[in-house]
Amino acid sequence: MFDIVLYQPEIPSNTGNIMRVAANTGCRLHLVRPMGFHLDDRALKRAGMDYREIANVTEHACWEDLAAAMAGRRMFALSTHARGVYAEQKFRAGDVFIFGPETRGLPAGILELFPAGRRLRLPMQAATRSLNLANCVSIVIYEAWRQNEFASAGGM
Repeated sequence: MFDIVLYQPEIPSNTGNIMRVAANTGCRLHLVRPMGFHLDDRALKRAGMDYREIANVTEHACWEDLAAAMAGRRMFALSTHARGVYAEQKFRAGDVFIFGPETRGLPAGILELFPAGRRLRLPMQAATRSLNLANCVSIVIYEAWRQNEFASAGGM
């Protein structure tokens, strides 16, 4: 349905939780190295539980490899520095959502590769910095899936 990309994820428990979201929504998960952990990390296994076996996960050596694999696809970068609001965008099956590392977000050089209309944010109170990465992914993916009438949902 959709592709979730974690660019250089740092926290294994976030990635494990996102793996669960990917498995439960039928999304493919892409991890761009370097990562702050290994896929056999105990915290990732605990958070991802047994979903690692059913989640569709692909590792990419670098941004360029990921970009080549997604060539021709409609991609969105999620960033606290973006102006567009995720809920104001009409998503389609096959869209790709790029999320940056927990402590620093997507680097400016990658954000600049996306047109302004493909840079999205989640609204937050002015006095706050960010949301947890796994929460952000969940919010965006479930909104995109809702817009597509929960296509391919077997449990509805």
